[in-house]
Amino acid sequence: RVLLANKEALVMSGDLFMNAVREGGAELLPIDSEHNAIFQCLPPQFMSAKHTPSMKELLGVEEIWLTASGGPFRNTPLEDLASITPDQACAHPNWVMGRKISVDSATMMNKGLEVIEAHWLFDLPLEKIKVLIHPESVVHSMVRYRDGSVMAQLGQPDMRTPIAFGLAWPNRIHAGVAPLNLTQLSGLHFTEPELKRFPCLALAFAAAKQGGTSSTILNAANEIAVAAFLSGKLPYLRIAQVVEATLNHLESKQAQSIEDVLESDRKAREVATTYLIQA
Repeated sequence: RVLLANKEALVMSGDLFMNAVREGGAELLPIDSEHNAIFQCLPPQFMSAKHTPSMKELLGVEEIWLTASGGPFRNTPLEDLASITPDQACAHPNWVMGRKISVDSATMMNKGLEVIEAHWLFDLPLEKIKVLIHPESVVHSMVRYRDGSVMAQLGQPDMRTPIAFGLAWPNRIHAGVAPLNLTQLSGLHFTEPELKRFPCLALAFAAAKQGGTSSTILNAANEIAVAAFLSGKLPYLRIAQVVEATLNHLESKQAQSIEDVLESDRKAREVATTYLIQA
């Protein structure tokens, strides 16, 4: 049994990774809160290697909806984004996280990487993976079925819940998380993300559609750009520009081995660093 707690493994080497899972007969459980929520809302047999595409079709999964808080700038006027500081970007409204992933949440690159992760993890086409802004971070993700049903997993924004789920599955154990009191919720709100505000999300979808090593290039360039932003060497709005320039500069290829993936990652970091110098 493998409990997968990072998204980069699937973002960079999704095809190779999932092939290894199938060939090794591994049981893969996602710990990322959104993907763990989707896992809980899917039929138990959906991820079984024994189920053919036609068998999965009968289960009636139409779409999965990944929720996102929208980060600290979901309502910030667009003209004010140019002056965003690292400390502002790291002030996440709901989750306590490290600085790099906090910036990724602010730009919604984190959600873009999660889309790619979900594509490989659940073997679903990108057309069936949607993103919704959900400021309360109570509904961690949802699955829509053919018959009109929508299954959602709700809970406190606390990583102890998905970790406990993964450790005990298929049983349940105490996670030390306070129960969710629905009567104290003022409401649950959902909107579609504004891609003009979150260009990194659009870049992630584009890289996923292109396939090959594009998602590796996306991830590597983003890591370089975010590190530069956090060190005060790159303006906030330039993060997406560096990522896009790197994606446009490098040709996407089909990775045949982990060495191919690592080489693509290395080249992307070199190119992104060059664009930083030019900036």
